[in-house]
Amino acid sequence: MSTLAPYSDDVLAADGLDRARLPRHIAVIMDGNGRWAQSRGLPRVEGHRRGVKTVRWIVEECARIGLEQLTLYCFSHENWKRPQRELDFLMSLFEQFLIEERAEIMRQDIVFSMIGRRQGLSTGVLREVDKSIELSRNNQGMRLCLAVNYGSRQELVDACRSLAADAAAGKLDPELISEEDIASRLYTSGMPDPDLLLRTAGEMRISNFLLWQISYAELWVTQKAWPEFRKTDLIEALRDFAARDRRFGGLKG
Repeated sequence: MSTLAPYSDDVLAADGLDRARLPRHIAVIMDGNGRWAQSRGLPRVEGHRRGVKTVRWIVEECARIGLEQLTLYCFSHENWKRPQRELDFLMSLFEQFLIEERAEIMRQDIVFSMIGRRQGLSTGVLREVDKSIELSRNNQGMRLCLAVNYGSRQELVDACRSLAADAAAGKLDPELISEEDIASRLYTSGMPDPDLLLRTAGEMRISNFLLWQISYAELWVTQKAWPEFRKTDLIEALRDFAARDRRFGGLKG
């Protein structure tokens, strides 16, 4: 990432984009790193390393476009089933990313956050996560949210446990629990719901990602694996989003 000025309306228009029709929040399922590497005779870990390069430019592009939030699905609750060697590499790569990109996050005025369970993550990863969160707390730009050791079903279980504890303590009437109450107990409390969900590598599933939050999100899938995702693909997704008629269950006026 490098420090660059936000795109003007004229620059966006040159790419066929209208600022008024951009999503506030994009969530991305970054899929296909391992398959991309194996198809080229490379070890799976090389796909993850190349995937980090894609993360760097998409963060920069989304910040310059003026999005309010970008959420990246980095490591799922189910990913712990992978070989230990690959897990160790992923944790080391994540810690390295946090250290190397922190200065750029600050230069670009990005607010850093993470969602997911902390249990199981290494001490080094948690240390660097907390450092980035604290240092960027007062920034005013785009929020970069990384979903790490995240699973939406696990998130909903944690939210239910929190609500149940308050109900048992007499702090909450179960009959009065609302959608807003549930949303306030999710890891994403205070964040806008995604307007657009991107998935790479052609997979047509949600994979336990933000199940509550993407209730009304537009879905966009590309056959390209994450390491080969480019700016032209992002622009295509944004154009497609802008052309859709979003009625949220109602009828157009």
